[in-house]
Amino acid sequence: MSEPVPYPNNLHDEPVHQFNDIDASLTYSYANYLNWLFEDRVELIKGKIFKMSPAPSRMHQEISRNIFRSVANFLNRKVCKVYSAPFDVRFPKRSKDDRDVFTVLQPDICVICDKSKLDDRGCIGAPDLVVEILSPGNNKKELIQKYQVYEEFGVKEYWVVSQSDQSILIYTLDESGKFQPSKIFTLSETISSSVLPGFELILDDVFADLD
Repeated sequence: MSEPVPYPNNLHDEPVHQFNDIDASLTYSYANYLNWLFEDRVELIKGKIFKMSPAPSRMHQEISRNIFRSVANFLNRKVCKVYSAPFDVRFPKRSKDDRDVFTVLQPDICVICDKSKLDDRGCIGAPDLVVEILSPGNNKKELIQKYQVYEEFGVKEYWVVSQSDQSILIYTLDESGKFQPSKIFTLSETISSSVLPGFELILDDVFADLD
């Protein structure tokens, strides 16, 4: 499959101050993305713009904080680093040049163990572990488009967290480069990670005090 054809190069350096000034039918690269100065949060998937939901709900933020805190405590003084959104993760296919990168996502939480992938703008290349917390209205994007990106680029582990069900489903990349799903973990259970040996997450702690 050929690479997307980006928005004309001579317009890469033009700043855009309003989201409505962008033509969503066009294909954009990370070079375009860097010149978008509006407050709306967006992601790029294969050059197409996806507007992110408004500010995450309190419940979303509580769940994210609980997971992030557990992972961060475990990784203290270890090689791997954990980051929470907003944090740009670029997925280069042909080259790492800004004009050749057409997918830029902001996972809710991600863990990167290869420090060479980190720079001042975020991460370039697949994180080792990604956590996405589903919110009303974004389930289709998370479960289909992002799933495909994370699998294609080699994310080793992808956690899908459901607020409504208070559950976590873990996809683990197998030797053939395909995601294999775990069972659905629910309250009272503890999950572990193949990416972070020795790490355990108690789901009762993740979903505590959300009422």
